[in-house]
Amino acid sequence: MTRSSAMNPAIRKALDKLGLLRDIDLVLHLPLRYEDETRITPIAKTRDGQMAQIEATVVSNEVQLRPRRQLVVVVEDGTGQCQLRFLNFYPSQQKSMAIGAVLRIQGEVRGGFWGKQMVHPQLRKSDAPLPTSLTPVYPVGKGLPQAYLRRMIVTALHRTRLQETLPEPVWRAIGPPPVLAQPGLSDVQRWWPLQQALQFLHHPQPEVAIQTLEDQSHPAWQRLKVEELLAQQLSQWRVRQLREQFAAPALTPVRQPGQLALHEQLLGQIAFDLTKAQQRVVAEIAADIALERPMHRLLQGDVGSGKTVVAAMAACICMDSGWQCALMAPTEILAEQHFRKLSDWLSPLLAARGKQVAWLAGAQKKKAREHMLALVQSGEAALVVGTHAVIQENVEFDRLGLVIIDEQHRFGVEQRLSLRDRQRSKNASATSAAEATAAGTVSEAPTALADSVQTAQSEALEPHMLMMSATPIPRTLAMTYYADLSVSTIDELPPGRSPVVTRLIADSRRDELIERLQHQVSQGRQAYWVCPLIEESEALDLSNATATFEDLQAAMPQIQMGLLHSRMPAAQKQEVMDRFSAGELGILVATTVIEVGVDVPNASLMVVEHAERFGLSQLHQLRGRVGRGSAKSACILLYSTGDSGKLSDTAKDRLRAMAQTNDGFEIARRDLEIRGPGEFMGARQSGAALLRFADLEADQHLLEWARELAPLMLRDHPHLAEEHMQRWLGGRWDYLKA
Repeated sequence: MTRSSAMNPAIRKALDKLGLLRDIDLVLHLPLRYEDETRITPIAKTRDGQMAQIEATVVSNEVQLRPRRQLVVVVEDGTGQCQLRFLNFYPSQQKSMAIGAVLRIQGEVRGGFWGKQMVHPQLRKSDAPLPTSLTPVYPVGKGLPQAYLRRMIVTALHRTRLQETLPEPVWRAIGPPPVLAQPGLSDVQRWWPLQQALQFLHHPQPEVAIQTLEDQSHPAWQRLKVEELLAQQLSQWRVRQLREQFAAPALTPVRQPGQLALHEQLLGQIAFDLTKAQQRVVAEIAADIALERPMHRLLQGDVGSGKTVVAAMAACICMDSGWQCALMAPTEILAEQHFRKLSDWLSPLLAARGKQVAWLAGAQKKKAREHMLALVQSGEAALVVGTHAVIQENVEFDRLGLVIIDEQHRFGVEQRLSLRDRQRSKNASATSAAEATAAGTVSEAPTALADSVQTAQSEALEPHMLMMSATPIPRTLAMTYYADLSVSTIDELPPGRSPVVTRLIADSRRDELIERLQHQVSQGRQAYWVCPLIEESEALDLSNATATFEDLQAAMPQIQMGLLHSRMPAAQKQEVMDRFSAGELGILVATTVIEVGVDVPNASLMVVEHAERFGLSQLHQLRGRVGRGSAKSACILLYSTGDSGKLSDTAKDRLRAMAQTNDGFEIARRDLEIRGPGEFMGARQSGAALLRFADLEADQHLLEWARELAPLMLRDHPHLAEEHMQRWLGGRWDYLKA
């Protein structure tokens, strides 16, 4: 598609936002719903709530001033009357609806005291021919008129001739797609050619059963879902193939005579034994990073399952192999928690080897930061822990072998690509320098040249990558969006974790809750009180952290409290956390800055205010801050029904799920059901190709078929596979490779 330079900027912006850059993008932009303009319905046969098209004569036309200024037009067609109301109108509109005018009118019919009526219906000339197909209604953006988009899509459909990328020889090896198993239909009826399916879905015939379009069970819809799922699976398998072309350091510990390996020393240093799940996962990671291809592994486990010690074991294996490890976390509080814990465990062990743990964060003073950068560049810092500061351009690693990213979904794809690509570029520069040095000695020692070049090539490596998430990934989501990853799961909690009782309490009982909280804290327990906002907001009438802190101080003056939010200076935040960890503060009022990483075993109470505003996985993360000690723990979800007096269905589903289960995997499954894959993954910032048509649960049979076909198609029909991916994914390759 070639866009006109004279195209309205608002339209161009809306098209860009919808990703409509090519003709094929327009062709794959399918309707949300359809309107039936192919028939005229007598007024007497219209039903309340029905979208209907009538043809009638204007019998009255007047502007009413009460209860507000509006144009009221009455029409009749011989079977009955209908009132048309226009709250906003122009004189020209009023003139076009003069008494005696015959109009074709489409809108939602409403029944009321004054009889049938339509509010702001669409008007057309009565002599225009009726369409022969249903009228599509597309998703549009601001500045993009529905009629304009319809014309663009019709043009794109005429210009686009799609080659079949799924002829029968491609899928014969694994059997026919599941859509061919539908009973009562011939193969021709079930397996629609792609071009025919798209033409039909944009302009279906009026006799089609609307239900099959709405529930997407129609064979044309099934064909589109198969196409989309196959493109998604092909892209993931192709990314895995591309990654396997790169080389990575084989990380195997170098053992000194009579000395335990670093990870073995760590096991003797910590005061607990690894669970069987942790041992299994450590073995999976160790086997992966021992290979000379980049590991790309997701480590998932429920809140409190012990992912940090697994990451520490992986870091030890990396450092014991003579390479550096970087651990990056999304917030300074979480990164600081990791740094303190890993320093306690590893600093004494690394000191004996002349190495240390370095800290990098944006709030560091210049002198301290320069010192840390020098340690990283020289290789003396074997482990580097920090925030986004770890991937800034002035950070130069000596030999980076492993990157660990905690809460990986909180980082954008560009940030992950930055760390990996800059290290690959640095290694390539090291290769060129080594080759140049080797070339300078070629006349003296031919064998030295070969050895030097071989060494240089071995250094042109990219680091292994381990991504951690406390939001477990449901199986269907892992099959779809993480098909290119190896997944390790810690599926058991360490002994001693006390179960957390979850209670739902209405905001009207707030005073009663404060009274109970005061009693519990006076007995030596500690509590979190989480609010959704930092300061007062005119847009949202929600309790905010600052005001809540002041209110709770006034209600419980004898209890020491702290306030924590993201806008506080780093030193002040750390001081508050240190005091809370030491037991000096009974209550910590905070925003979701404490969502991940905060570990205070004596804190056994969690209050989440306006819990109906939080996502399910976020509520589960917050609940995971308690139950880390031996005391019985509770999480109170304080909800408000607002002016309406009732919760939305989505809020009810979230809160009900939290009260019914502590299982993070079940929470994740329900969260996926409620929010869908895009929201669940934070995919707006991840750049991942979202499923627009297929449903992970309802279409699992199609997903499994596509997953089986994808590697065979890449192997046996690579050109068709490439065309299929380009058709569906366009220019999103860099994101998919991250």
